[in-house]
Amino acid sequence: MKREHMGNAAEEALMQKAAIERMKNFLAGRHPSYYITTLGCQMNAHDSEKLAGILEEMGFVLSEQEEAADLVVYNTCCVRENAELKVYGRLGYLKSYKKKNPNMKIALCGCMMQEPHVIEKLKKSYRWVDLIFGTHNLYRFAELLESVYETPGQLIDIWDAPGEIVEDLPSIRKTSFKASVNIMFGCNNFCTYCIVPYVRGRERSREPEEIIKEIQCLAASGVKEIQLLGQNVNSYGKTLQNPISFAQLLYKVSEVEGIERIRFMTSHPKDLSPELIDAMKNCPKVCPHFHLPLQSGSDRLLKEMNRHYDKAKYLDIVRRLREAVPEMAITTDIIVGFPGETREDFLETVDVVRKAGFDNAFTFIYSKREGTPAARMENQVDPEEAKTNFEELLVVLKEVMDQRNERLVGKTLQVLVEDVNNHDASMLTGRSEGNYLVHFKGGSELIGQTVPVKIDEQLTYYLVGTL
Repeated sequence: MKREHMGNAAEEALMQKAAIERMKNFLAGRHPSYYITTLGCQMNAHDSEKLAGILEEMGFVLSEQEEAADLVVYNTCCVRENAELKVYGRLGYLKSYKKKNPNMKIALCGCMMQEPHVIEKLKKSYRWVDLIFGTHNLYRFAELLESVYETPGQLIDIWDAPGEIVEDLPSIRKTSFKASVNIMFGCNNFCTYCIVPYVRGRERSREPEEIIKEIQCLAASGVKEIQLLGQNVNSYGKTLQNPISFAQLLYKVSEVEGIERIRFMTSHPKDLSPELIDAMKNCPKVCPHFHLPLQSGSDRLLKEMNRHYDKAKYLDIVRRLREAVPEMAITTDIIVGFPGETREDFLETVDVVRKAGFDNAFTFIYSKREGTPAARMENQVDPEEAKTNFEELLVVLKEVMDQRNERLVGKTLQVLVEDVNNHDASMLTGRSEGNYLVHFKGGSELIGQTVPVKIDEQLTYYLVGTL
């Protein structure tokens, strides 16, 4: 279902704020509780911050336990099958909770909801879910929730195309000193294994003036670190009436007073320009960390994946990044078991891992996604073979990461302190400029501050140091 657009983003924002006010009056004095579970990428996490902000503006309060909440929201991911199976599993539990508390409302949103076969399954087998909406109309959450409370029954509102870009809505951030900012939405790349372009839509960039205004407001509220988000930030600005490059945007963000660190996710190697490398070299606020998804080191598979680069080009980008910024930390994504992958293909990936010297990697066994070209490929890899290669890759990655981390032992890193360590209350946890996770002893009064930490020990996935 899709109602007509009102017009511009400002009008849409006003409409949602009016719905928030109506819900605030409707819930006055009740303070119902909410619980949000977020699956998937950092863009989903940022979307959940908006959902939480809208709910708290209405008068909802955060619940410590899902089963005790009056409203349960699942912000879903469809990139891998495990994420979808988790949602279906949790819905079974929620049915029993709802029997005990008939007033409980259950809402599903996010990428998984943009898949037609998922909606059909939810209609048929999960009638106790109250609200189902997708990625294109997330900003209308207040209006949709209002309808759910007014009218009993299941409300499904899925759009097949994006509406306006509406960002001027409440948001609840995990920390007061770090924030994410969407600079673009959607993806035009259509990698053959990936469902994202089908559920997030085609690329749309926000106007640079809107982005800078949002960052200025965040800086005024005490935010020190900004993360710019997009499915492929390297292609930012191409869809604007007055095109601007991502590198040019970085220079503009660097001029915002109060912002000390700038990060971004995610980049596609095919669109990485010399101008961007220069910007990383010339903008001290831009952190020396680059997430550069590889996916495979095999030229043949890269072509099958529709990635538009080869092994040699990828390694050349790594070389140029580290020549420009010697301390650059490079992280990546790697898929094992893509259809047709042979032992030789896999060893090409291992070769890139060794030559690139990654500082960290997100590794995945290929997950077949309905609706993608790769799902229709006949030469699907045997799961046991993929698992064996995957485990071998992890061993190689640990060896490479240990070598990279050893060079940091004895050095002093600037660490933005994020929280008290989960396992030891006498320790603090933070991130270095290169995005290394660092643990060290210190008091909670340091949270939100950037402090020098001498690295004493490396343990592959994190560093231990002394203030």
